[in-house]
Amino acid sequence: MDLLEYQAKALFREVGIPVLPSQCIDASRAIKQLRIPYPIVLKSQVRAAGRGKAGGVRFVENTIDGIAAAQSILDLPISGEYPQVLLAEARYDAQQEIFLAIAIDYQRRCPVLLGSASGGVDTACRQEALQTVAITGEFSPFYGRRLALQMGLDSALVPAIGSIVEKMYRLFISRELNSIEINPLGISANGEVMALDGKIAANDGALGRHPDLQALLQSLPIDRESPNGHQPLVGHSPVTQWFEWGQNQGEIAIVTNRRGLGMATWDLLCQQQGEPLGCLVVDLTTPTQANALAQALEQLTTSGVRAIAINLLADPPQLRAAAEAIAHYVQHRATPPTTPGGEDRVNRPTALTMRALRQRPRRSSPHTVTQPTHPTLFLRLGAAAIATALQADFAHLPVRWAAHSEALAAAAVSLTAQAVRA
Repeated sequence: MDLLEYQAKALFREVGIPVLPSQCIDASRAIKQLRIPYPIVLKSQVRAAGRGKAGGVRFVENTIDGIAAAQSILDLPISGEYPQVLLAEARYDAQQEIFLAIAIDYQRRCPVLLGSASGGVDTACRQEALQTVAITGEFSPFYGRRLALQMGLDSALVPAIGSIVEKMYRLFISRELNSIEINPLGISANGEVMALDGKIAANDGALGRHPDLQALLQSLPIDRESPNGHQPLVGHSPVTQWFEWGQNQGEIAIVTNRRGLGMATWDLLCQQQGEPLGCLVVDLTTPTQANALAQALEQLTTSGVRAIAINLLADPPQLRAAAEAIAHYVQHRATPPTTPGGEDRVNRPTALTMRALRQRPRRSSPHTVTQPTHPTLFLRLGAAAIATALQADFAHLPVRWAAHSEALAAAAVSLTAQAVRA
């Protein structure tokens, strides 16, 4: 689960990484109540990359301009994701911007420090400037200083950069994070350093051991609608998130537990000439949240979807809970409840999903039948060994298994292509 910038910076403050004065706002009129002196920067709080180039970051000099800019950003989707809040932050005069990150190198099986003297929006375009230092034993401040020297920074900056890296590593280890990134780390004319942006990827499997992280992920109670009236489903809750990255005219829905895995599945479907409708990311951290998976499948069943590509990667206990939820859905989908509307669904984790899919126009077809049709489920649950153990529970159920993501995408596209030709 990726944290939003303001959430990441809350953790930065805890470990002493310097951040600017800031304030979250959920409406343009809230600009009038800002306690931060101008000039300021307004930043869209979305998990999608590229918000700066997309227009999700604006510098403003006064309240009037701030109100207009805030409304524009709130109404701007970035990769299909609408912001629930904006971060208003003091402007910082950085003379230099650098990139710092920590991640796991799965080949070397150890954490790796990453750094580049060229930070900011174009870091991804300058991979050749990226320096790495592997943490092969117990962490020492020497590792941070070594990274700073490899980056070619002025010797006067090495102690400050080393201190930032040490604090990042302490946060990385104490919260069992997948990755942590500061981009950019601004450096002022007098050598002061400031984390101007931050990204943190939390380990879904470790959230249960860190209730403070869970609380932070749930610290976004706002429920905004996008300008077209559809609920965006993004940033509302760590339980379910709905993403739309394309034209959204297809009949294949993706269900996954990781946003990156969902994006990869989307790309594979497109490579197979498929047209995805959207991607639902469901948190499987606890068995209770796994139940949201069955509820999400119910919503997709009523939205005109022909195929649901379920691509999950998690620990075996989480996959077993997910498999049980899917099996329960398949077993009961042919017998809908006889008393519709008898249960208040507003506070369910998937309530936003339900509203968004209800508002989506139903597709018509010359082959429409009177009886409702159910989407075909395509499953890829974890590695092959885990999936084999789970398949026994589905031996008598009408689902189709795939050994890997490529096979999952190919099978789902093949089904919808056959339906079009029929």
